[in-house]
Amino acid sequence: MNIAQTIFFATLLLLLHASATEHQNSKAGGGDTIVFTTLGRPRYEFDIFALSTSRPPSISGELRITDGESVNFNGYFPSPSPALISLLPDETLIQPEDSSPLHLIYVTERNGTSSIYYDLIYGGDSNSDYKKKRRSVLESPSRVQVPLLSGFDHRSGMTVNSFKDKPSLTGEFLVYVSTHENSGEPRTSWTAVYSTELRTGLTRRLTPSGVADFSPAVSPSGNWTAVASYGERGWTGEVEELSTDIYVFSTRDGTHRVKVVEHGGWPCWVDESTLYFHRRSEDGWISVYRAVLPEIKPLTIDSVIIQRVTPPAVHAFTPATSPNNHDFIAVATRRPGSDYRHVELFDLKKNEFIELTRLVAPKSHHLNPFLSPDSSRVGYHSCRGDANGRRSPLLLLENIQTTTTDLSLFRIDGSFPSFSPAGDRIAYIEMPGVYVVKPDGSGRREVYNGMAFSTAWDPVRPGIVYSSSGPTFATERTEVDIISIDVDAADTSSSVRRLTTNGKNNAFPWPSPDGKRIVFRSGRTGHKNLYLMDAEKGESGGLWRLTEGAWTDTMCSWSPDGEWIAFASDRESPGSGSFELFLIHPNGTGLRKLIQSGSGGRTNHPIFSPDSKSIVFTSDYAGISAEPISNPHHYQPYGDIFTMKLDGSNLRRLTHNSYEDGTPAWAPRFIHPDDVVLPRTNDSSCSFEDCHWLNKYPTLKGRKISC
Repeated sequence: MNIAQTIFFATLLLLLHASATEHQNSKAGGGDTIVFTTLGRPRYEFDIFALSTSRPPSISGELRITDGESVNFNGYFPSPSPALISLLPDETLIQPEDSSPLHLIYVTERNGTSSIYYDLIYGGDSNSDYKKKRRSVLESPSRVQVPLLSGFDHRSGMTVNSFKDKPSLTGEFLVYVSTHENSGEPRTSWTAVYSTELRTGLTRRLTPSGVADFSPAVSPSGNWTAVASYGERGWTGEVEELSTDIYVFSTRDGTHRVKVVEHGGWPCWVDESTLYFHRRSEDGWISVYRAVLPEIKPLTIDSVIIQRVTPPAVHAFTPATSPNNHDFIAVATRRPGSDYRHVELFDLKKNEFIELTRLVAPKSHHLNPFLSPDSSRVGYHSCRGDANGRRSPLLLLENIQTTTTDLSLFRIDGSFPSFSPAGDRIAYIEMPGVYVVKPDGSGRREVYNGMAFSTAWDPVRPGIVYSSSGPTFATERTEVDIISIDVDAADTSSSVRRLTTNGKNNAFPWPSPDGKRIVFRSGRTGHKNLYLMDAEKGESGGLWRLTEGAWTDTMCSWSPDGEWIAFASDRESPGSGSFELFLIHPNGTGLRKLIQSGSGGRTNHPIFSPDSKSIVFTSDYAGISAEPISNPHHYQPYGDIFTMKLDGSNLRRLTHNSYEDGTPAWAPRFIHPDDVVLPRTNDSSCSFEDCHWLNKYPTLKGRKISC
């Protein structure tokens, strides 16, 4: 048994041991549960596909490479190496008579945690050959899986790596991005580039401390790595194209680091002195550029020659190259008149585009192309649809395997979840209504069909849920009111009562633990501040102002012990969009700030733990984790879920991704960490959108082009 096999089986034993321990703890009934939402993520049924670059694209010629079950994305076709082959559980899987096996490295999300996997595929270019001859390390009948790097440590029960960006392989070393190391500074990205030796697992950080690197690409020789980087400037809050620069450094140890391009992202090498990257041009179009590095060293930014490659009138980005291929590159595009992102080739000799994926699946998004070493195939990820003749299950709760065994973590297919006092029911928002469901997925029903947001259960009146009826993200004068919903009422026509009637943006109700009062935010004076009112009679039974000022106090919750009210506020910079967390006693004393997410940061949705000692919240404290253009649409592609003690200690990051996580809830019970499946309806399994800002097109020849 070689070293890789030993590591594999040791990991398997640790997995079984952790699973057994987790089962024992769950049977004992100890622990809590945190549930949160992620914008659009339940519909990301991504698989990696490939098309031939030498034949006209067709549905029959498209190969689905990955398993049709997991969320698989950001692939890379490596040149096989002895170190890579040695990781196979049986090296005889590669036979001399086998022709052109396809090697794939990619990022996959399983159990809600991202890992990097290696898949080996045999077969021809037709679907029939593909189905007959294909053999996959990940898809053999015994389901043998060989992760190159796992994002979860079963010994500690903690996330140790989070992989969102494109991986690369050079010889025995895997080069990738991870967010597992705290940057130590608020609102500073944890994203850094690492290399891991496949045979030994030896890992080295290549990114300097205090720097954030994205989208690594290794040169054909393996000697150099290029990244999109903030250098020491840091993130300023961009949610569209990042204002990164291109740096080059030694793949071996990260030394000889030099900035070679001002303003650029998503680099890729074609040879040892030529890079391609994307940037927004002065005319407003996102285009691909070429950077030619001098052969004479030392290398400086002034010695680099930069040329624009793709023309205006189309957004072209996330370029892909293959070694020493100066004939064409692959790019993703957004064309005026189309709502979809597609993969195309760009002929470098003729300076023209060659369409690919639009001719195969015109109404599906195709992301982040990559080329095989011989340029014969272009890969990308796209929504799989009805793979294997069936649709993927719709999950009410998706287990996120990132926490210790006394705390289970789930992503919910909805927003603003809250738990009943006994923890036996969940209320949540599924636009535009309010729903209630049991944690096992049974008994799901709509209890309010109007536009609403936020939910909170009454602690003493069984079946009463409070919500905000009206539009979200609205001004102080917008008609929004607090309602109570009796979810157990036999007569649904009388199950809803309005507790406020002035319509001045009254929202985020949360009852006191004795059920006597409700804290909420209101814009009734022209500014959103916090108020208390009678829980039974509403504002007509008495109204008390808790905070006052020309700012916004919002997203309030009451601690189970009754001592504190937590809320988000922009009071330190009114109107800036920057929110921090504060605590205040219900009598208006003891105001203090809990956490600040750096200058201009956003920290929101605080909810207390059942023992009132900690708070869960969403924040951009860890900055941004990937180039936003490489993902589908997110309003805020940077929010993660954190917990913290009330004294400001023990900050803990629970989610590591480039999505928008928010609206968490903390349950007083432990839900066993298994996915909870909902029955499929006629909803689209791929109903996500491309980045909204790609819908904007600059003026061309005096006219505005838009979708």
